[in-house]
Amino acid sequence: MIPPAGSPRPRVSTGGPDSEASPAGLIETLSRRLLSGHSATAILEAWCVERGLSGPAIVAERVDGADRALDEDRQRLFQLAPGETLRYRRVRLSCGPHTLSEADNWYVPARLTREMNRLLDATQLPFGRVVHPLAPTRRNLDLRLLWSEGTLGPDDALFAIEALLSTPDGIPFCEVHETYLGAVLDGR
Repeated sequence: MIPPAGSPRPRVSTGGPDSEASPAGLIETLSRRLLSGHSATAILEAWCVERGLSGPAIVAERVDGADRALDEDRQRLFQLAPGETLRYRRVRLSCGPHTLSEADNWYVPARLTREMNRLLDATQLPFGRVVHPLAPTRRNLDLRLLWSEGTLGPDDALFAIEALLSTPDGIPFCEVHETYLGAVLDGR
């Protein structure tokens, strides 16, 4: 779970001196940025530039498959009005040839504009870029460290974040589950 505001962030033990350049140091740096930011897309774009990963443009490649249900407790967070539904979208977020993360999004189409829904259905734009005009806030629900010391490949899961996106006036419109992969540490 996410520690309460003001408490120290969990540190990843590397078994040796902690260095920003070590995998554990990079994981801590990126997860801290993601937890404190309003847009994972914007943070990943800046990370790609900083790490020299091809360029800043993040592409969201749809992953076909069965829809995943969101558990009932989490569904209640949306306070759906009669006739409102949740839609599911699974994507892989890439920067050039690097697949940085996989994301499961559950969102309320009725709380987005018609154009936003069209862009989500018909393009490879990341959710964060599409909904940016709503000026969303991001409330972190969970952080799980998945990688432990050892071999680290580009497809290995490093950590996962679950977050709720809301409008500035507090109306939730999306829950996202993001799993960040080893390729996000490539670069410099």
